[in-house]
Amino acid sequence: MTPPKKKSAAQKAVTKKAVAKKAASKKAQGKEKEIGKDREKENEKAAPAVKAAPAVKAAAKKPKKPPVAPPVAPFSPALDAVDRERLLHGAHHAPHAVLGAHPAPGGIVFRALRPYARSVTVLAGDLRAELHDDGDGFFSGLLPLTEVPAYRLLVAYEGTAVETEDAYRFLPTLGELDLHLIGEGRHEQLWTVLGAHPRTHQGVRGTSFSVWAPNARGVRLAGTFNFWDGTGYPMRSLGGTGVWELFVPGIGEGELYKFDITRPDGSHTLRADPLARRTEVPPATSSIVHASSYEWGDEEWLARRAEIPVHKAPFSIYEIHLPSWRPGLTYRQLADQLPAYVKDLGFTHVELMPVAEHPFGGSWGYQVTGFYAPTARLGTPDDFKHLVDALHRAGIGVLMDWVPAHFPRDDWALAEFDGRPLYEHEDPLRAAHPDWGTLEFDFGRREVRNFLVANASYWCEEFHIDGLRVDAVASMLYLDYSREPGQWTPNEHGGRENLDAVAFLQEMNATVYRRSPGVVTIAEESTAWDGVTRATHHPGPSGFGGLGFGLKWNMGWMHDSLEYMTHEPVHRRYHHHEMTFSMVYAYSENYVLPISHDEVVHGKRSLVSKMPGDWWQQRANLRAYLAFMWAHPGKQLLFMGQEFAQGAEWSEAHGPDWWLLDPAYGAEADHRGVRDLVRDLNSVYRTTPALWQQDTDPAGFQWIVGDAAEDNVFAFLRYDADGSPLLSVSNLSPVVRHDYCLGVPDDIPAWHEMLNTDAAAYGGSGVAHPDPIKPEPHARHARPAAVRLTLPPLSTVWLRPA
Repeated sequence: MTPPKKKSAAQKAVTKKAVAKKAASKKAQGKEKEIGKDREKENEKAAPAVKAAPAVKAAAKKPKKPPVAPPVAPFSPALDAVDRERLLHGAHHAPHAVLGAHPAPGGIVFRALRPYARSVTVLAGDLRAELHDDGDGFFSGLLPLTEVPAYRLLVAYEGTAVETEDAYRFLPTLGELDLHLIGEGRHEQLWTVLGAHPRTHQGVRGTSFSVWAPNARGVRLAGTFNFWDGTGYPMRSLGGTGVWELFVPGIGEGELYKFDITRPDGSHTLRADPLARRTEVPPATSSIVHASSYEWGDEEWLARRAEIPVHKAPFSIYEIHLPSWRPGLTYRQLADQLPAYVKDLGFTHVELMPVAEHPFGGSWGYQVTGFYAPTARLGTPDDFKHLVDALHRAGIGVLMDWVPAHFPRDDWALAEFDGRPLYEHEDPLRAAHPDWGTLEFDFGRREVRNFLVANASYWCEEFHIDGLRVDAVASMLYLDYSREPGQWTPNEHGGRENLDAVAFLQEMNATVYRRSPGVVTIAEESTAWDGVTRATHHPGPSGFGGLGFGLKWNMGWMHDSLEYMTHEPVHRRYHHHEMTFSMVYAYSENYVLPISHDEVVHGKRSLVSKMPGDWWQQRANLRAYLAFMWAHPGKQLLFMGQEFAQGAEWSEAHGPDWWLLDPAYGAEADHRGVRDLVRDLNSVYRTTPALWQQDTDPAGFQWIVGDAAEDNVFAFLRYDADGSPLLSVSNLSPVVRHDYCLGVPDDIPAWHEMLNTDAAAYGGSGVAHPDPIKPEPHARHARPAAVRLTLPPLSTVWLRPA
């Protein structure tokens, strides 16, 4: 058996300590038992007198002492480690609950988060109290006050000191009703509560900031006012709406800002304000605090624009890309030139290609990041208002392209705004737009619908826009749009219709028409969807009800008629139906006949360059086509540059070739002649109700001859509401047709030529009818009378009762 080893001195010392510790522990336990017995006795003394059960009487004989309360630790005004950590990492949802001034044991506790400050002093009347520096930019102090006073902070930095209000002493700037409506997706003036708004709040001037970011762990405000460090500007979460808010005293117009969002994974992203009303000039991406001070002068225009429904009024549109109409002009400079030019040509409206802010100019505005801000490339929001006002005062309505179908993937804008899909659909197949590399809005999310519906109203109400042409409607309506089998999922009924998009468009149209009388919405919709311009409360064969648009682009007429015109006249007999087929469905919707920017770019050639033949024939074809278009049922739209037969495709880099109108280039008979024709077309059109009063009524149109394919001739009557007619005859062959007989009503004693596209003043050959034309009393084309006309080559002639 091995003898035990001797313990070293160190081991003996450890053993002695262990023995002593054990003895002390037993002694303490004994003491605790004695204290416990004393507490029981005190408790018995303090207990109310009740009859004890026999089994416990013996135990209740001796009174017990009350327990000894542990000593109360003194209150510490400094923030605890958890709140400090959350604030420093931008992940605090309630900074106002811990920063600012609050009642506390012993007085009022003041706390401030001021990174880089040397000291923070509370100023309240005669009180001047410097707070303790707790490190990491935190300052705190407990003042022996009975209530929170009106106070300011004196913040000292290296070399300077700033006296300011404390942002964390203010109540929210959004009310309960605002938050309720936002949560319901029904805040029709969303722009008045979200975004940045200079205002006086609780008697103090500053700016309120708010943003919807429901997936964020925290949101902070960063900008020029804090050197883009949002640490000291955490925002508070307002309930379950996903809205974050902060009122910052002393901040006013012109300050740049963004939201520093802490994603669910803890990473940070710096985002522009989705509801910013002003932005930096691209490629810069910051939002700018803005408050409008513009005073409108278009009261008369707004008062009378709703007098006649658009579909029963003259409506001819000049489509413009503002940055390239005359490159280099600002909004205010455009206001000095554009209204006079459009008024001279006689158009009733202009349609502006997208004005909302977009980072890539080559998208022409169709990839929007700032849905509530006019592009800063041409000036401020008030400058844009000045342009709209100038057009209205000139008697010209203003339409605007609006793009709710998709948005770009820029990482400072809407894409995965708060770290997860928010404005886009959470399903990647539903989110990705297959044609443009962009993201589609999630129309099924009520807050996203609210963002877009309010945006439509915003442009109409804040900028007095008279109509919205909604881009790419077809891509919104169909789940399988540009998608192959397996790349899309049918709706709940097994169909391919996007039910969420249908509901959104119906809500948008109903809201805009209700809030802004006289405004029109126009759909760019390229399919045969039923009821695009039917009221939303009127059901149709599809079972969806109407989409509620006022007008729809007639893409079928545009494609068919241009296809016909591109053929040599000798071949046109085989394509005659392409010019007549539109009348089969002309009254199924309320139509606009569009020759838009899309038809004169990307290798499609300009309008005049599509026409066959030599230069004279090309211009003659163009003139005849334009007059045919203006006489056809429906409203008219012509893109800039086509009004003077520009030969080159449009380029956003340099715009129309205005030099073609210079007399030095012999433009009188060429380009100026076409422009003069467009002016006269609009002039006659506006003063001839037969051309517009019954655009949507079959009673306003009658074919005289629609089957003269061998002659390339089209002749029809247009009627106004009183039955007064206009006769339009197009000869789209290059030969003069003498004594061409057409049936006409027998109650017209004579016909007068009111417009002839072959007039020498327009660059034509001058074949005309200078004298009134009397009908002959014999039947023709199932009519009791007839007229004999000399039809000029490649021309359209309009005649009316003399």
